[in-house]
Formats: sequence, structure tokens, C-alpha cells
Amino acid sequence: MFGWMAWTWPTGLFFIGLFTAMGIITFIEIRYPGTSERRGVLGLTTTRGDRLFLSLLGTAYIFLAWLFFFGMPLWAPLGISICWGIFCFLKV
Repeated sequence: MFGWMAWTWPTGLFFIGLFTAMGIITFIEIRYPGTSERRGVLGLTTTRGDRLFLSLLGTAYIFLAWLFFFGMPLWAPLGISICWGIFCFLKV
């Protein structure tokens, strides 16, 4: 059925994680509407969705830069990306 696309477990887990994060953000926003806007260290006024977008975008750049400069394995950029995501949600 999905033979036209090379689905692997890492690819599937990536999309499951992405849609789960968006679902959690949506649920929290429905439960507590409009309470997440704040001004962070970057000088931007951001919401939960903005912080999720910034953390995902930053993670993509971290992994691409790591692959360019160092190559495999990818455990170190995973740790850096988790720290970046925590920083985005706490300080941005």
C-alpha cells in the first residue's frame, strides 16, 4: 500500500513525534487559550506554537550542520537539539 514511499521506522517515528507534538500543543491551547504569549531572551513575543516552530527549525539546522561538519553518528546533535528545544520553551 505504501510501496511508493520508502517508509522506515525512523521516518515513521519522526512523523509520529511531529504530529504528537502538534496535537499536544493544540490540546493545551484549547484547554488554556491565550495564556502562553510572552517576551523572551530573543526579544520576540512568542506563543507556544511559535516556540514549537523555532525548536523544530533549530533542530533541523543543528542536524544539517552536524552532518556537514562531522557526519555520523547523530547522538550528539540529538542531545544538542533536546537542549535547544528545552531552551526554546523555557526562555524564548
